[in-house]
Amino acid sequence: MRKTTDEEPGYQDKYPSFEACVRFHGHTCPGLATGYRVATTAMRTLGVKRPYDEELVCIAETDACGVDAIQMVTGCTAGKGNLAIRDYGKHAFTFISRDSGRGIRILVRRADSPDRAAMMDNLRKRVFSGKATAGEPAEYRSLMEGAAARILAAPEKDILDIREVRLETPKMASIFTTITCASCGEPVADARTSMVDGLRVCIPCSEMLSGKGGRPGHEH
Repeated sequence: MRKTTDEEPGYQDKYPSFEACVRFHGHTCPGLATGYRVATTAMRTLGVKRPYDEELVCIAETDACGVDAIQMVTGCTAGKGNLAIRDYGKHAFTFISRDSGRGIRILVRRADSPDRAAMMDNLRKRVFSGKATAGEPAEYRSLMEGAAARILAAPEKDILDIREVRLETPKMASIFTTITCASCGEPVADARTSMVDGLRVCIPCSEMLSGKGGRPGHEH
């Protein structure tokens, strides 16, 4: 049977729907739509399923909206340890399959015209600064939804640049031992502590004690 691609009818049956991503994220926007296209394209290109554990790894070069779709669709999540965010301000995502060792980097091309993008950017500034007129918030949402719809319907080659990459497979996520901070008494992962005046303390306590010369037992 011929494989269904994300440019054919029914592709959302193979993955969480875009609507599910919207519910998780909270609203519809172009960033979420590009993340959705990146995620489904990565899964199809690498021939992988949503991982149970860390079989698939994602390195995101942004911390913007698209990351939520990446987590929802690919199962690469911050909590599971198979999502790394290196915020270079680029809508680019690298995926590595541990099973095959294969890696791809997907770069999102600018999907909207400069004029349309500028209009949406100006309107967003007015809405979020509280200076929008009564009708502008609805106009802004309509523009966002329209831009997202265009991204979801666009041919893959028009919005995504996909290339093979050769990278060392990241190490599996570490599991740390929980200890008690000698200053505040709260549980903390041992790898996130440091020694201050002979005491094993958490990062906030270390910063407080080192910066102010305080004594153990403070409140955060």
